[in-house]
Amino acid sequence: MTQIKDVYIPKSKHPRIVIIGAGFAGIHFVKALKNKPFQLVILDKNNFHQFQPLLYQVATSGLEPDSIVFPVRKIFRGYKNFVFRMADVIHIETENKQLQTDIGTISYDYLVIATGSTNNFYGMADVEANSIGLKSIQESLDVRSNMLQNIEKAAQLNDDIAKIKNITIVIVGAGPAGVEMAGALAEFRKYIYKKDYPELEKYPMIVHLVEAGDEVLLAMTEKSSRDTLKDLKRLRIQVHLNTAVNSYDGNEVKLSNGQTILATSLIWTAGVKGQFPKGLQPDNIVRGNRIEVDQFNCMKGKDDIFVIGDVAFMSTGAYPNGHPMVAPTAIQQGQHLARNLMLTKSEWKPFKYFDKGSLATIGKKRAVADLGKLHFRGMLAWFIWSTVHLMSISGFKNKLRVGLNWLGSYFSYDKGNRLIIRKYK
Repeated sequence: MTQIKDVYIPKSKHPRIVIIGAGFAGIHFVKALKNKPFQLVILDKNNFHQFQPLLYQVATSGLEPDSIVFPVRKIFRGYKNFVFRMADVIHIETENKQLQTDIGTISYDYLVIATGSTNNFYGMADVEANSIGLKSIQESLDVRSNMLQNIEKAAQLNDDIAKIKNITIVIVGAGPAGVEMAGALAEFRKYIYKKDYPELEKYPMIVHLVEAGDEVLLAMTEKSSRDTLKDLKRLRIQVHLNTAVNSYDGNEVKLSNGQTILATSLIWTAGVKGQFPKGLQPDNIVRGNRIEVDQFNCMKGKDDIFVIGDVAFMSTGAYPNGHPMVAPTAIQQGQHLARNLMLTKSEWKPFKYFDKGSLATIGKKRAVADLGKLHFRGMLAWFIWSTVHLMSISGFKNKLRVGLNWLGSYFSYDKGNRLIIRKYK
């Protein structure tokens, strides 16, 4: 039997805080403790941080993946108290204060779980097996390759039904990710599809947006929802409200209203759930597969384990069902926990989420923005959306790359990244 060895981590006179996950929560937690009296160890199965809000642009050939990913080690270059290990955490041993990973054992004084969320298919195994989510850079590249491969296949086929099935895309979930994906696909269809595939002129690309609720962008204001629905219909997106997906076998999407859609592409943005390593007690896990925490983001019953970001469930008067699983929540919780850990426990302050507003874009020059009591639509909202997202991207070069790309696409609808770098399946 092979003995599991300890992973090498430099010795430190300071308490060791191990952070699982290099998402928004983990990254901003470490930034807030730069060169403070802690040893900060980030573990992630990837060696990069990804900017999830723009994954849909990679999926629709608008951006290359290296524009929205940034090496973890580069982010923290110059940090004297920082260590990174590329590792997949398999099991948390809470009593021994150890983590079992695919590269060995790592001990901690304090543990911060910032593992984020993953796709929630609500137990539908066939949908999970045959659809593609939009939660990682790998998945966004899968969406791009799958879409382009299917269009190329449609161009080769003689059968009309088979052609239509390969140029039909179903998006499930009309939250920001689904709406933004639909808008980007509508622009791809209008400005790229007709030029690149003249042999498919008689077979227009079909985009369906399926939503189980009674409106799109349910988390935003009613006005934003109405305005977005108008824009989607103007872009000829077929929107199905009050409709759920019952099954999908890779060729047929069966809906709760009895309708069947023939499609070889289904993009799932309909739900997420928390993800984390094994080892925690079942009574710590609540709805949405999230870990219950107190007002200080401390896991109940363990004063040395903290949970931040999407995977944390903190019930408050304002948010009885937990805070929104969005980047601003993760960033604020990471920064707040770091500030608390610099104080004595008696000085800790409870976390209070500051909602800066909600944004969603529906293709180029179309967007909606809810900022407090103010509502914006159209070009101004799109400009706000672009500015906020551009400033949130890590690294000057990435900001410059994305900014120049958007500037070019403002005057031209051409997308230069429609390459099948690696085939999907």
